[in-house]
Amino acid sequence: MKIESPRFGSLDIEPSRILEFPQGLAGFEGCTRFALFHREGSEPQYFILQSLEDAELAFLVTDPARFGFDYEIALSDEETALLQLASPDEATVVVMLLREPAVDGSHGPVQANLKAPLIVNINARRGLQHVFSKLDYKVTLSSGS
Repeated sequence: MKIESPRFGSLDIEPSRILEFPQGLAGFEGCTRFALFHREGSEPQYFILQSLEDAELAFLVTDPARFGFDYEIALSDEETALLQLASPDEATVVVMLLREPAVDGSHGPVQANLKAPLIVNINARRGLQHVFSKLDYKVTLSSGS
């Protein structure tokens, strides 16, 4: 599959890189198929989650352990079935990275969205976004990171 991304150019998407989020993502419920990849040439610290339905929609994601953060998430039976999880070991958790524009129009610091991690079963290539209602953490990366 080929997609023309305004941010990343022409992308050849291998079927093994396609993830399905049956419920979509918060605010983007209509987008359910994404490709997960990283830029070639170095050990990946960040991955790109590119929508296959909307070429303009892409998110940077990373392992929350990069921020010293570890999740213990209790999934409902419905969530476990949606992910097709046979074992907790099949689940991987990543967080989206956001960059809010600063008041002067420049880019502000990169922030990790710890309130709504993505849980992915890499084997089944299925994911969901788990939104916490009472998590009050904010992690900011300095520009030197």
